[in-house]
Amino acid sequence: QVQLVESGGGLVQAGGSLRLSCAASGRTFSRFIMGWFRQTPGKEREFVSAISWKVGSTSYADSVKGRFTISRDNAKNTVYLQMNSLKPEDTAVYYCAAAGLVYSSKVDDYDYWGQGTQVTVSS
Repeated sequence: QVQLVESGGGLVQAGGSLRLSCAASGRTFSRFIMGWFRQTPGKEREFVSAISWKVGSTSYADSVKGRFTISRDNAKNTVYLQMNSLKPEDTAVYYCAAAGLVYSSKVDDYDYWGQGTQVTVSS
């Protein structure tokens, strides 16, 4: 089992920045692919970013490319999502997730999920 706890969400004005953190506990964190997803009411959960266990491989949704940066610190069992130039359409609940097998952007490929943290971007 892996437990994931997100933090760092909040209210920010458009153009501002936030850094989300996801602290993991349980099984060996460094062997998991870590991802960030987001969801707004009435919509499906969507992929934001992922990072492989071997640091250096990252991927992003087109909507956040160039504005968001994912990183991980295996010594601290933590993955981060630095969000810059935030837009109102980035408003969502952001979820951290861990996948044991597949480096993927698909929700179904992730085995463990955090409880989510709200990000609200005002115009």
